[in-house]
Amino acid sequence: MATRSQFSLVLGGGGLKGLAHVGVLRALEERDLVPEVVVGCSIGALIGAAWATGMPLREMEDRALALKRADVFRVAHLDMALKRMLSPAVYRRDPLEQLIASLVGTRTFSELPRRLVINTVDINSGSQMLWGLPGLTEARVGDAVFASCALPGILAPKPINGHVCVDGAVMENLPIRAAMAVCRGPIIAVDVGGAGARRHGVERQGFASTYARGLEIVMNTLAEELLRDWTDPPIVLVRPRVDRISMFAFNRTPYLIAEGFRALNATLDQLPRDLEGLPPGIHPQREVTLSVDREACIGCGICYAREPHIFSRLPNGKAAVKTPKQWWSPVGDRVVRGCPTGAITVEQSWPLPD
Repeated sequence: MATRSQFSLVLGGGGLKGLAHVGVLRALEERDLVPEVVVGCSIGALIGAAWATGMPLREMEDRALALKRADVFRVAHLDMALKRMLSPAVYRRDPLEQLIASLVGTRTFSELPRRLVINTVDINSGSQMLWGLPGLTEARVGDAVFASCALPGILAPKPINGHVCVDGAVMENLPIRAAMAVCRGPIIAVDVGGAGARRHGVERQGFASTYARGLEIVMNTLAEELLRDWTDPPIVLVRPRVDRISMFAFNRTPYLIAEGFRALNATLDQLPRDLEGLPPGIHPQREVTLSVDREACIGCGICYAREPHIFSRLPNGKAAVKTPKQWWSPVGDRVVRGCPTGAITVEQSWPLPD
């Protein structure tokens, strides 16, 4: 029998990369771990909604593997031809609406057997709308899921109970603060929106690729700023290896599901089984050694401007590490990515599980 543990699960957005969430749910099920609530954004809202209806994971996996581009994206040719720049979006809304309806029907949040919160933003007021929280449970789940997937310009905004809502990723792609409103226990947060891997030739791949890459960078920056000084409740940060996969890739689903499964297991294997006993901060943590390649360093000052507690400036303008040994959370990797010449390196003091 599954354990009713006191933790919440946050499923972030990242386009089709978020199919890794299906593997995460499979890994949790095999460990007999059931979250008190799932908080979803974008595709995390879609998969979280399927979970909240009680859909068996085998069915969820089969549906993910059968998903095709036409099930989600069909160009709104008529709107674009007649309305031109006043067209509400590049893609039609009906394919995704039909997909969502097949998953959740017409249920409201109060009718779900499991607790679900969906992150959206009111495009007119700029307010974050967290459907499923107290006072916001009578909305239809399908409407909130569509809104949470409605990237501005890609899919049209969705009216919900007097609010016109779009993808919550424009404010908080990894909505961990919403989880705190529901469950005070630890948070398992699955981040699939990262932009850590370097790309080449994005500017030659058309509007959708350029837009998606820009959004990845925005999502990654927002998440890191939110997490950098986080203390309580403890967060278990899971980052599947999906950086090099496009947000609109429909041909990588088997890998994505398998990688979500692997990433969750590899992360939890580094932690005690009792998540409620975790100390404040972001986990898993490890000891690393930081260094700066003086030849590669150009003395631009970005590292010590952003992380003055870690870096100092030498008389010649180049960077130096104040304390090479650091106790590092997954968020610490931003330090390495922030160097424009790759002069900063980090070495683990012991190997992590594959």
